Amino acid sequence: MPNANLIPVFDGHNDFLLRLYFGPDQREKTWLQGGTQGHLDLPRMKRGGFAGGLFAIYVPSPRRDKTGVDGIMNNPPYDMPLPAPIPATAAQPVALAMAGHLMWMERSSDGAFRLVRSAREIEQAMDDGVIAGVMHMEGAEAIAPDLDALHVFHALGLKSLGPVWSRPTAFGHGVPFRFPADPDIGPGLTNSGKRLIRECNALKILVDLSHLNQKGFDDVASLTDAPLIATHSNAHAVTPSARNLTDSQLEMIRDSKGMVGLNFGTVFLREDGRRAPEIGWEPVFRHLDHLIERLGEDHVGFGSDFDGATIPEGIGDVTGLPTLQDALRRHGYDDALLEKLCWRNWVGALRRTWGD
Repeated sequence: MPNANLIPVFDGHNDFLLRLYFGPDQREKTWLQGGTQGHLDLPRMKRGGFAGGLFAIYVPSPRRDKTGVDGIMNNPPYDMPLPAPIPATAAQPVALAMAGHLMWMERSSDGAFRLVRSAREIEQAMDDGVIAGVMHMEGAEAIAPDLDALHVFHALGLKSLGPVWSRPTAFGHGVPFRFPADPDIGPGLTNSGKRLIRECNALKILVDLSHLNQKGFDDVASLTDAPLIATHSNAHAVTPSARNLTDSQLEMIRDSKGMVGLNFGTVFLREDGRRAPEIGWEPVFRHLDHLIERLGEDHVGFGSDFDGATIPEGIGDVTGLPTLQDALRRHGYDDALLEKLCWRNWVGALRRTWGD
């Protein structure tokens, strides 16, 4: 029987397109049939009450050897070296392929999934019982400094962009996966990066702050005329990872009427910075309580990082979203607050950013 207490969830970040990219011969099985691999697929989204989210186009580094990563990140302190920059000529074919995967997801879903470009279209999809997908770019490697490709991807449906995924780009510098550390690492935006922010503002493309370092964050804040949004980040005061946001950053986001999506990645939730999924609910509660205290209850949501991170065992995959909601109810969150966290705050922040 359907769960009468299930609140639909609009999610700030996932890496499902990367799974499709690395398994093109299996994409129908991966997307339409589902199973137990990864965190997302169409059948499990329906079961978990996944109403939609930002689907990341992410260009992986050529070398994907992850040997020893778990051992390193389960034994803090650690400082993972950043991969080398990727030129636009190498990144563009990958990014275009992933944009095509997102369009194929809509075409193959028999009306169950819809690529959307406005807050109004998200709400319409939710009313229709259709999963809403927003095209997002995590790291702007596929865009050269002349910004011509930005307009191409925007015409394809791009509505959200992070200038960096940790490794440096022509536009700025991200934070490494370092614990313990703060985000004040490296220089700010390049001149090309500043032009990118202005052009995103002109095109009403959300600028995602989640992987930017402190100086880049400050540069965006000084340039943008849009709300400050971190699609998948947590509280540095709870977990001192370089990827998490300091209280001063949270206050800047609050003052801009922006948004933070809680990242389910265990390395950003656990106070000890470890990757292990056995964490219980307390770290989730501590981060959400802190984010709500600093931002207010209208500016916090979820940014799961499904298919891109190690997720707490209590959630497991997208079908664990109802379990998360039940845990938050036991923690004392009422359904009015849960609705804000699950989808209303995201739709409001996107409307303020996109102007529709």
